[in-house]
Amino acid sequence: MHGVLLELAYDGMAFHGWAAQPSARTVQETLRGAVLAIDPRAGPLRGASRTDAGVHARGQLAAFDTERDIRARGWTLALNQHLPEDLAVRAARPVPVGFSPRFAARGKRYRYRVLVDEVRDPHLRARAWRLPSLDLDAMSSEGATALGTHDFASFRASGDSRASTVRTLTRVDVQRDSDPRTVSVVVEGNAFLYNMVRILVGTMADVARGRRPPGTVARALQVRDRRAAGTTAPAHGLELEWVDVELPKDAGERWPP
Repeated sequence: MHGVLLELAYDGMAFHGWAAQPSARTVQETLRGAVLAIDPRAGPLRGASRTDAGVHARGQLAAFDTERDIRARGWTLALNQHLPEDLAVRAARPVPVGFSPRFAARGKRYRYRVLVDEVRDPHLRARAWRLPSLDLDAMSSEGATALGTHDFASFRASGDSRASTVRTLTRVDVQRDSDPRTVSVVVEGNAFLYNMVRILVGTMADVARGRRPPGTVARALQVRDRRAAGTTAPAHGLELEWVDVELPKDAGERWPP
């Protein structure tokens, strides 16, 4: 048997998220179909993150085991021949059998884009949440209070039933993009709760547009109640940008380099 680790990019608009679901088009099932076209006996996919419906990715990871002895270049090129235009394998590398990127993950980086514009832009309709105005200083101040280790119970959706809601954020930056109309909120941390980034960004935006008072993020962290936080930002503005995994010492070379 051989293990293979894939780096994936996808446009999430036409997918119902990463995880396989009955009668729904998902990233996992679409990629699984491509793998089985090359090796019908391949093992199941092990993803690094369960992105929601509409969420994009450029740094998702997935691993699987196979009896086929194919080099990383071969897997990358062959799988892309069986994948649709909105999903691509950007790279592959050999890893030990059973390797799971989820359990090897040390951190993740998400980017949330906001279009600050009075008028909608069709070119950004699937890539950014449009808001007519924002106080970027206020937004940055709210984000800064989320840095560090906190109980993020106020920043998770009701479908998240994990016992521990303590997480550590190492970066919450609000920055102008090359397009001066768009703003990115870059969030890095060791792990995330269900909808955590979208609720955090939505709460920051609520303060930045005067819908909630300054200090809302800090208060929500204290009371640990979802009602204390703000809006859940729409899925289409979010992108999983990078997953930092601890690779085994005997992992092979990535292709392309």
